[in-house]
Amino acid sequence: MAPSCQNCSKTAPEITLKKCAKCQSTPYCSRDCQKADWKNHRKVCGKAQETQAPKSKPFTRLGNKVWLHDRPESETYELLIDAYRLRVWDDNNIGKSVNQSSEGFQRFLDTVQTRPGLLPPWWNQEKREACEALGKDSSHWCNLSSPVTKDRIIQRYGDDKFPMQLRMFAEQVLGSGPGGQSGKAMLAMMVRMEGGELADWSTTHVSVA
Repeated sequence: MAPSCQNCSKTAPEITLKKCAKCQSTPYCSRDCQKADWKNHRKVCGKAQETQAPKSKPFTRLGNKVWLHDRPESETYELLIDAYRLRVWDDNNIGKSVNQSSEGFQRFLDTVQTRPGLLPPWWNQEKREACEALGKDSSHWCNLSSPVTKDRIIQRYGDDKFPMQLRMFAEQVLGSGPGGQSGKAMLAMMVRMEGGELADWSTTHVSVA
C-alpha cells in the first residue's frame, strides 16, 4: 500500500508527502494536516524518538559535534567522503575551481583530525587508510573520481535534508560554508525543530542549492 498522509489519507502522486521532522516517520501532505493531527501525533512522536538510533536527530548531533559517532565504520568512511565530494561540487558551483582528488581528500582528513571530537573515538591511522582506500575504489559509490551532486546525494540517502547535514559537517571541518557563508543560524533552527520548539513543517521547503 502506498504511503498516505496521516491526517487526510491522500496518497502520491496526488500530493507530496513529507515526514515529521521530529520523529522522521509519520508522513503528512501539508503543514495544515500536520497541525490538525498534532494532538494525536504528539502522544507517539516522543516515544518513537526514544526507540530510534541516536542519528535520528542528526542536526542535534551536528550541534553537539558527534554526528559521526555511533555509526558503523564503513558508514563513517562514506560520510566523510561524501561531505568532501559535496563541498567540492558546491565550491565549483560558486566559481571556485576545485579538483576532486584523493590528495584533496587527504587534506580534508588532515583538517578534520585537528577538530576535537568530530571523529569517533575508534579513529586511528589504520582506519584513515581504510577510508582513503574506499575513496579510491572505482567500483564503489564513494569513488573520488566520480563527481557528486546534491540530487545524487538525496537519491542515495533518501532524505532531502541530507545534503544540508553533509554541508554543515564540512563547515565544522573547514571553518566556513561554501563561499564563506555560515550555516550556524540554520543549524540552530534545525536543532530547535528537532527538539519540538518550532513547527516541523516550517523548514521542509528550505532549499540549500
